[in-house]
Amino acid sequence: MIDKVKRILGLSTRKTGNKLVISVEKLERRVALLEEGRLEEYNVERNSTRNIVGSVYKGRVKNIEMGLKAMFVDIGFEKNAFLHFWDAIPAALDSGIEEIDRPEKRSSKKRITAKEIPNIYPVGSEVIVQVTKGPIGTKGPRVTTNLSFAGRYLVFMPYSERSGISRKIEDPKERERLRKILRELDIPEGVGVIIRTVGEGQRARYFVRDLAFLVEQWQRVEQAIRDEKAPARVFEEPDLVERTVRDFLTEEIDEVVCDDRAAIERMNEMVGQISRRARNRIQFYDGAAPIFETFGIQKQIDDAFHRQVWLKCGGYIVIDETEALVAIDVNTGRNKGGRDVEKTILQTNLEAADEIARQLRLRNVGGLIIGDFIDMKSRKDQQAVYSLMKERLKRDKAKTHVLQLSALGLMEMTRQRAQESLSDSIYENCPYCQGRGVVKTSMTTSVELHRMLNTIMRKYQDSVHDIRVILNPDVLKRLKEEDEELLVELERRYAGRLMFRGDPGYHHEKFMVTDANSGAELKP
Repeated sequence: MIDKVKRILGLSTRKTGNKLVISVEKLERRVALLEEGRLEEYNVERNSTRNIVGSVYKGRVKNIEMGLKAMFVDIGFEKNAFLHFWDAIPAALDSGIEEIDRPEKRSSKKRITAKEIPNIYPVGSEVIVQVTKGPIGTKGPRVTTNLSFAGRYLVFMPYSERSGISRKIEDPKERERLRKILRELDIPEGVGVIIRTVGEGQRARYFVRDLAFLVEQWQRVEQAIRDEKAPARVFEEPDLVERTVRDFLTEEIDEVVCDDRAAIERMNEMVGQISRRARNRIQFYDGAAPIFETFGIQKQIDDAFHRQVWLKCGGYIVIDETEALVAIDVNTGRNKGGRDVEKTILQTNLEAADEIARQLRLRNVGGLIIGDFIDMKSRKDQQAVYSLMKERLKRDKAKTHVLQLSALGLMEMTRQRAQESLSDSIYENCPYCQGRGVVKTSMTTSVELHRMLNTIMRKYQDSVHDIRVILNPDVLKRLKEEDEELLVELERRYAGRLMFRGDPGYHHEKFMVTDANSGAELKP
């Protein structure tokens, strides 16, 4: 069904023409993944807001909240890190991993329960934690004691004895080959490893090299744990450029283009440890125009981050981020179609599902997401939209969970939120509208001004006769052109005189009423 749906949408069933474009500037680094020229992944990292997810800290327990079943750990940040009891016990493997039994490497460690955590980590004790979720808003980072370090093809877990293979590798023969490789790896006692999805089809020697690199890295972390005093960072997650090479530079990437020679050298060094052939795919860009402009990425970014995003068929989606959830509305727009209305609706909903999955990755939004699709009568059409959404979400590195379309045409899903969304890190609330996105009309401000003037002139009618009003020129224009008679009536009723002065520096909704003689502000 998925291949048929992709053909309907004109999507390739095979990834070709994939390009990684990396822009390195003084203040920020940006990475874009293009698939046949279409922007599919976009990441930004700034010097002032370095991503700490994955970094390891030697912290100190500051207090324990039994009601929350959590500890607050000082790791050197303004806000203490949040450590739930369940994140402080050895974790089972994720459901997306098939556990491979290696009994000869198992030790007889006593199983820890959540009830024992306050005794194991009393207030004032030291604890080694890894950040799983960066600080968002007023909340501090969330941490775990279950450390894991991602390599090129393996994930190294120094405090776990469980090893496994990603279930995203589906070929039974390949899985059996990887099981054999995993059992033959010389993994240190008490340590677990997971073969990542990108390990599919790779030779055994690549896993041996990757494991050696990760073991050496862990030895350096152990040394830092012994030497540093809490609170201290003992391991820093690689920056955006290194993470990109580690996570994206696979056989499916045809070319990597970067505009910084130092970054090119770093990438060549990293890639050379595993695959010297891959070095040939890394190219330096020295064009006159900015690299994102040359490859048409900047325009795609600008278009993608609008509230309203257009689809190829002429329909569009509207994306609103709220405090509690992300609401996405699907509309047919200009896609009125022909006689077959159901086909038009299906086409729009399929394109919307594809674009929604893409937008979630580009914007890095998380939490609860509600997609309001156009109602479809056919259960088969509903299943097609759901299947495509599940398929497109598979490539998302954040954990996602999606439910079938409800009777109201709503699709509920969740997406792991490890850090602030891209819009939160790039934008701030408008200082003019305070983030509402709207301001009061000139008529509304005029009504409020009339109400205040009526109250003030009645209150001060025996002492103040000349009143000056300072306000925005747009509102003043409205008063002169449409409300002049009402102002004259006020003057007659209270035997006063009104004078107005427009000030462009005044907010559209604000005004000030003063005594024209003394300059003192008059309040109702």
